[in-house]
Amino acid sequence: MAARGEDRREKILEVAQCIVLQKGFSTTSIDEIIDGAHITKGGFFYHFKGKGDLARHLLERYLQQDEQFFNNLFEKADALSEDPLQQMLLFLKLYAQAMEDLPGAHPGCLVAAYTYESQQFDDEIKRLTAEGMLSWRELFEERLARIAARYPMRIEVSLTELADMLTSVIEGSIVVSRVFSTQAVLAEQLLQYRTYLRLLFNDASLLS
Repeated sequence: MAARGEDRREKILEVAQCIVLQKGFSTTSIDEIIDGAHITKGGFFYHFKGKGDLARHLLERYLQQDEQFFNNLFEKADALSEDPLQQMLLFLKLYAQAMEDLPGAHPGCLVAAYTYESQQFDDEIKRLTAEGMLSWRELFEERLARIAARYPMRIEVSLTELADMLTSVIEGSIVVSRVFSTQAVLAEQLLQYRTYLRLLFNDASLLS
């Protein structure tokens, strides 16, 4: 019974995320989620106190999945090379390949969706949103610091800004990909960022 309840809760979250990414949180109703998940209103409120509680659990779930996605890609990259620059380049290539394999345009980013509608959320949700963005910065900056410790830069740039640049590439590309209904944009821009890193860090063997 516990497993069935967890499956039902996950189904609610899955349906809710899909609807929120399509039309925004403010215009998503509990009734829509109930219909999409094929549950009763009582079933919804058994798992969530209300729409605000759902919003928090949605965001926590999304951030956990995002963290796992990045960690899995870095684990694969780390297994293929011990060189920090090569690891980052491999990570970006694997990320681009994963985006190319999407059946259509990227469904969107829940963190961005919440940011656009920040007036809809309480301070706890805003804090979680900011922490999510900060975790991406810290992850990317730590990887870039490993590279900078071994490879000189052709021009001096802030590693924090370089990390935020990758986040901006990802988030901006998701918007563009949805406008043009194609998954190609995100993969292409990830590879452009990859080329920039190759040019930035002074490793002649990678510029051939």
